[in-house]
Amino acid sequence: MANATTNTVASFDLAAPFRVIGNFFVAIMEANSRVKQVEFLNSLSDEQLAARGLKRDEIVREVFKDAFYL
Repeated sequence: MANATTNTVASFDLAAPFRVIGNFFVAIMEANSRVKQVEFLNSLSDEQLAARGLKRDEIVREVFKDAFYL
C-alpha cells in the first residue's frame, strides 16, 4: 500500500498587483486608440464614409465590434 502526503502552502504572488496595474494601463491605451479612430471616422464626409462601406450611425459599432456587442 502506498501513502501519499500532500502539503499545500498558501502562496502569495508578489507580481499579481503589478499585473493588475499593467492590465489597467493596457485597457486605457486600447480605449484611447479606439476613441481616436471614432474621432477620425467622424471627421470624414458622408461620401468618404460610404466609400469605406460605413454610415455615420455605424461608426461606434464598427470600431468596438470586437470588444462589445452593440
